[in-house]
Amino acid sequence: MLEKTRAIVLNSLKYGESQMIVDMYTEGRGRLSFIQRIPRQGRAGIKKQYFQPLTILDIEFDYRATQRLHKLRSAAVAFPFRSLPFDMAKLSIALFAAEFTIYVTRSEQADPALYAFIEHSVRWLDACDGSFANFHIIYMLHLTRFLGFYPNVEDATSGCCFDMREGCFVSVAPPHTDFLPPHEAENIGLLLRLSYATMRLLRLTREERNRCVDVVLAYYRLHQPDFPDMKSLAVLRELFG
Repeated sequence: MLEKTRAIVLNSLKYGESQMIVDMYTEGRGRLSFIQRIPRQGRAGIKKQYFQPLTILDIEFDYRATQRLHKLRSAAVAFPFRSLPFDMAKLSIALFAAEFTIYVTRSEQADPALYAFIEHSVRWLDACDGSFANFHIIYMLHLTRFLGFYPNVEDATSGCCFDMREGCFVSVAPPHTDFLPPHEAENIGLLLRLSYATMRLLRLTREERNRCVDVVLAYYRLHQPDFPDMKSLAVLRELFG
């Protein structure tokens, strides 16, 4: 059955001599993988360059529920990037965001709101002319809204701890070690209230930003136990740590 949908490329891997496997998060079907022949001619309809991480595509494909790998019939760039592939700092964030999204959407079905958030985030980063050093932290925190474990910020007041198991702020430290003391809980509480447009208002030192990233990843591992180590994190630490 032929279907058309918007899709965001998450990863591509060469398969054999003339094919590649491409992972995408699609608006219409959620997470899907495709097998695509690598074109030998520059004028081919589906170009290899389309499959760079976070590229936004309009695709038509042959969907078969019993197959793990689907076949593209056509693909076209839906949103040409202005700066993201050419700015080393933005590209490093994009690679991190793509790798992170691969892990958190492994079993995700179609969710138009989740797709819209990811596409909005990619487009915002591409268009941003100001500070975006906290982008990856805001992205990870706000994704939890769609994954079912967004922290409850209603009780976040000065002096509270953050219970990472329960995802809430508490006035007394819980009887386990998976919590943040008040000075760290305050930073997480502030980040949860910020958007991409306002995140520049929170100035973090290199040490604080690294710690926030570690905390958010630890939070994901508590709620998604199979969450692996991030290969792209080391590069990001060098640029934005």
